[in-house]
Amino acid sequence: MDKTHRSTILVEEAEIVGQEAFAGEQYVMRVMAPGCAARARPGQFAHLTVDPQRPMRRPISIMRASPSGGWVDFLYKVVGDGTRLLAARQTGERVSLLGPIGVPFEVKDKRPLLIGGGVGMPPMVFIAESIKGTDRQPFVVLGSEVPFPFAPRPSQFLLPGIPEGVIAAMPLLEDWGVPSRLASLQGYAGCHHGYVTDLGRCWLDGLSSQQLAEVGVYACGPHPMLEAVVDLARDYGLPVQVSLEEFMACAVGGCAGCVVEVNTPEGPAMKRVCVDGPVFDGYSVF
Repeated sequence: MDKTHRSTILVEEAEIVGQEAFAGEQYVMRVMAPGCAARARPGQFAHLTVDPQRPMRRPISIMRASPSGGWVDFLYKVVGDGTRLLAARQTGERVSLLGPIGVPFEVKDKRPLLIGGGVGMPPMVFIAESIKGTDRQPFVVLGSEVPFPFAPRPSQFLLPGIPEGVIAAMPLLEDWGVPSRLASLQGYAGCHHGYVTDLGRCWLDGLSSQQLAEVGVYACGPHPMLEAVVDLARDYGLPVQVSLEEFMACAVGGCAGCVVEVNTPEGPAMKRVCVDGPVFDGYSVF
């Protein structure tokens, strides 16, 4: 296995330069971390200290990184005492950042279908930004059961197969020229009332056979969602990469606390999500 991604990991004292709160106890935090920003790739994450009095770090996916600006953005949701402490941190304070960590996504297809659910949205945003301005033609589907951590707006892109009235999109992606749609079971205006895989299937059904041959699927989100995404890819015979979410202690492969069973040519094997992943071939996991 290629292990070159492990040489990118470094420790930085990162200054918090932004901490924006959204509904549903969601936050977007920007830190100045030039080393991480220069090395980060879509799908990787950082291990952050949440408070000087808490030694255990928290793994958080990287949503955006600017090598020229030296900053890194993280979207996270308060789910326990650690992330609650992180949400209380103020601009100008510093957090210890270990990263970037993990195997990134490798986007090889002309028409990437990017599917993110909940705090699995950030890697999809990172992929979209990394390929904007190229000849690739992505479509992004984002799902959430709490209000989205941005104010949705009507999409400027008309897409074959998308149900009438499903027009809500992520403004940042729209500004980049990347079409997106939103899904939720909460009845949010302009969003598809259903699952992200429903919208993915609508889009795929609207493609020609030649266009379908150019599609690859990339996803991050809760385990049941990823399993459904792999089933969707299997229905259409598409390649699929998934980024797994697991609890972690060390995040550098030492504790083996985040192992999952993965199918390999040699048979089932236990792989560490932190350094053998978090990105895996979807069919090897499901």
